[in-house]
Amino acid sequence: MKKLMSIIVSMLFALSLSGLAFAQAAPAAKPAAEPAKAEEKAPAKEKKAKKAPKAKKAKKAEEKKAEEKK
Repeated sequence: MKKLMSIIVSMLFALSLSGLAFAQAAPAAKPAAEPAKAEEKAPAKEKKAKKAPKAKKAKKAEEKKAEEKK
């Protein structure tokens, strides 16, 4: 049984080495078609940044102060 297993293992080893040799000898595969560039894709909708409520309140307070000064 040990002899049979050693023969099988040695055959697998020989096949793997020959497969590696053929793989290295083969010309390099051509790269796939270029992926679509970001410019060619439909533009994504831009999200507008929401202003903080505190900024609005502060702006209103400044406008009230400016009106009071007049």
